Amino acid sequence: MSQEMEEEEIWKPRTKLGGKVANGEITKITEALDSKYPIMEEEIVDQLVDLDEEVILIGGTPGKGGGVRRTVSKRTCRMHKSGGRYSTNAMAVLGNRRNVVGLGEGDANDTRAAIESASREAKLNLIKVNRGNGSWEDRGDDSTSIPFKVTGKSGSVEVELKPAPRGTGLAASEGVKKMLELAGIQNIYVESRGQTRTRENMMKATFEALKKLNEYESPGDAE
Repeated sequence: MSQEMEEEEIWKPRTKLGGKVANGEITKITEALDSKYPIMEEEIVDQLVDLDEEVILIGGTPGKGGGVRRTVSKRTCRMHKSGGRYSTNAMAVLGNRRNVVGLGEGDANDTRAAIESASREAKLNLIKVNRGNGSWEDRGDDSTSIPFKVTGKSGSVEVELKPAPRGTGLAASEGVKKMLELAGIQNIYVESRGQTRTRENMMKATFEALKKLNEYESPGDAE
């Protein structure tokens, strides 16, 4: 590898938060999220935390035996004076399976590029997830659930998340379950209303609900 290529791979921060991370002033992703600076460079996330990724099945094609076969992307068309312009849309969730999760959408000319775009947006859209003990009877320090009930809304879809005791598990749709797992939640009650077949709105509503958990801090959420 040439010296020129090596220099191109060196990250040069463009924001104040990026500079603090590069200088070692901020060493944890939670510190970055708690700072007054927004995350505007995906390299910040790459430097501070290892994240797992799940691509949400938001598309669908007719199945051989009827019904719909879910796909990781869907194709959309926008009409212009010169004719229809097609693009591919994808949605990705990133998380450390402890207390950080992000949701992103992307569109491009092909599926791979759309997923990469969604992943980049998810990195810039990370939030902390305040976990807690889901049982009033259990006085232990278990933090596999959430501390209180929260509700999120997107479009016609409303999602309600409720604390649940150990052993309950994640009784949720496939996409929502992936998001909760990546957020470090193992036990929870999930209720949804509206046009829940619209998976993008289901994911966005769940993400909005998780954001509200940051209104209060719990001892189990410290890193």
